[in-house]
Amino acid sequence: MKKKWTFAISLLVAGILSACSSDSDEETKERVKIGVMLSDAGLGDQSFSDIAFEGLETARDELDITFDYRELEETGTYKQGIEELLEEGQDLVIGIGFTVLEDMEAVAAAHPDQQFLLIDAVSALPNIHTITFKEDEGSFLIGALAAMKSTSGIVGFIGGVDNPVIQRFEQGFKAGVKHMNPDAQILSVYAGNFGDDKLGASISRDMIAQGADFLYPAAGFAGVGAILAAQEAGVYAFGVDSDQFFLAEDTIVSSMQKRVDTAVYQAIEEIAVSGSLAEKDKILGIKENGVGLAPIRVIKLTAQEQKQLEKLQQELAEGQLTIK
Repeated sequence: MKKKWTFAISLLVAGILSACSSDSDEETKERVKIGVMLSDAGLGDQSFSDIAFEGLETARDELDITFDYRELEETGTYKQGIEELLEEGQDLVIGIGFTVLEDMEAVAAAHPDQQFLLIDAVSALPNIHTITFKEDEGSFLIGALAAMKSTSGIVGFIGGVDNPVIQRFEQGFKAGVKHMNPDAQILSVYAGNFGDDKLGASISRDMIAQGADFLYPAAGFAGVGAILAAQEAGVYAFGVDSDQFFLAEDTIVSSMQKRVDTAVYQAIEEIAVSGSLAEKDKILGIKENGVGLAPIRVIKLTAQEQKQLEKLQQELAEGQLTIK
């Protein structure tokens, strides 16, 4: 009897020790580490960088990961920032924006076993996965909306840096305008950077002086300056990347939402679950919920206009409408 009782106690103690060991393993298990190199505009652009960072913060809160980030103004070069993140032993290093491409490729070539993710550009290197967006699809809807409601028949596009990504915004916007009103006049100017809000405001005022009553800036913080100038002048504007209605609630009709936050979150989730990214180059459009319109405010659409806009969105998603 005594032997049986001693054996039972031994089993109980072993079970407790095993449970404690299991709990200890869970507590000491390393969390996934994510490093992020932000675009040149950095945090506070109220657009591209900020919405990407929102996805990062959501992943931290919901997926129990850790992250660190670098901004260009503190590292001097993207290469330096990426290398600093690598030294911390990140599971994945994410570059936010096409301007990171060249430096990321230089670092990735020297670290072939490290996983990288680049937003807004494509790389041939096998260890750099990429996510790009069909900005022209969402911008087409913005252009169609501008042409529907413009009374002057003159609208304006303000770009940041002249490159393929921003060109897709411009191309889609122009195509949408012309689809609805072939006779519309489209003004287009590139600021040459994403950070000069005063220059953006100046370009905006010049377009307004030429009769433009709807402006579409895809220019980061320079675009914020353009939007605020439009509000001062009492004309309409559109936001970009995130829903920018809060910037100018008398002016922002809608925004072309580019779901960088969702793309970043989903990539981190994939790393957290499987340890690697499956798809090399991902392209997100309306069909994939990568781009789309924020709620339409400030102005009202007729039932016919609303139906027409929905039809255009469906045709773009199904590939029935080609943007040229």
